[in-house]
Amino acid sequence: MIDPVDLTRRLITCPSVTPADAGAQDVLAEALESIGFTVYRFLDGEAPDGPVHNLYATRGAGAPFFAFAGHTDVVPPGDGWSGGAFTPEIRGDLLYGRGAVDMKGGIAAFVAAAARIPEHTGTIALIITGDEEGPATHGTVALIEWMKGQDLQPDLILVGEPTSSARLGDTIKIGRRGSVNMWIEVPGTQGHVAYPHLADNPIRPLARMLDRLCALTLDEGTDWFQPSNLEVTDIDVGNGATNIIPGRAGARLNIRFNDLQRGEALVERVRGIVADESPRATVRATISGEAFLTPPGDFSTLVSDAIAAVTGVTPELSTSGGTSDARFLSKLAPTVEFGLLNATMHKLDEAVALADLHALTDIYAAIIRRVCA
Repeated sequence: MIDPVDLTRRLITCPSVTPADAGAQDVLAEALESIGFTVYRFLDGEAPDGPVHNLYATRGAGAPFFAFAGHTDVVPPGDGWSGGAFTPEIRGDLLYGRGAVDMKGGIAAFVAAAARIPEHTGTIALIITGDEEGPATHGTVALIEWMKGQDLQPDLILVGEPTSSARLGDTIKIGRRGSVNMWIEVPGTQGHVAYPHLADNPIRPLARMLDRLCALTLDEGTDWFQPSNLEVTDIDVGNGATNIIPGRAGARLNIRFNDLQRGEALVERVRGIVADESPRATVRATISGEAFLTPPGDFSTLVSDAIAAVTGVTPELSTSGGTSDARFLSKLAPTVEFGLLNATMHKLDEAVALADLHALTDIYAAIIRRVCA
């Protein structure tokens, strides 16, 4: 048997700020091998976004093929913790430490659940990356490519992100919005403000672009997704003087979009507006991920039933929140996300309730039994 609290504490002790691993996957591999998993380790990518530590573990064979996915990397702790961010401490009913809920606690709960079920039908696998909180270029994407090369095709994927809102079990994520960042650069001609006829102020066309972009109604949303929204996140002209017309002006924007949209189509729409206002302006874009939806069905019902059996809570099916690696994994198989309370993730004094760690272990065990009975 594996104690989820003890394993969470040992994982927190490793300061695995992306892309560092700091021994976190050593701790995880040892625990998994002790309960019969075969563990594969990978080092993917190069600086500055890598190298990234990735791990794939498997036990059993054949169908059904049930995969759990998660990440051992964490965001930087920041200053102002009441204790050590990587010195796990139990105070009262809570375990404090960076990664307690996002998501070392979720990983520990799944491993503890798998330890309770040493014999099962089919295959249980863990897809664990050290590059979820960062650029996500050498993490789950690299693991998926390796899995494809090995002809490993899960039937169902559960991502252990902290999805619960007010109490454990109240929310399951069955989809996520897509995200695209764009950088607009408008060239001009620098000059003295007193001689505007000798200059070309790039702020004017940039302001017109942003006015048009902010006025866009991209869609009205769907049954499962809120309307897509565009937000300007930065404006920069690099001008430290009061009497100079700048030679350039730039802006950054982000669009969070539902499954009515595609990232590249949104980029082209923005490019068209930018070109209308300034033919020499450029748009650079990075699509973090497309929107996805796992329609409500057998898998979400199975997870909901397991939650209700342990907690008495009937979860809400949701697509809210930011992006996660489910955006990549959903291309492999039906994917849902369920895990701990997300109230303290990425915050100072991140903490998980001890009772929730044990209850999540019970829920994950109930899911495993339902899938691999």
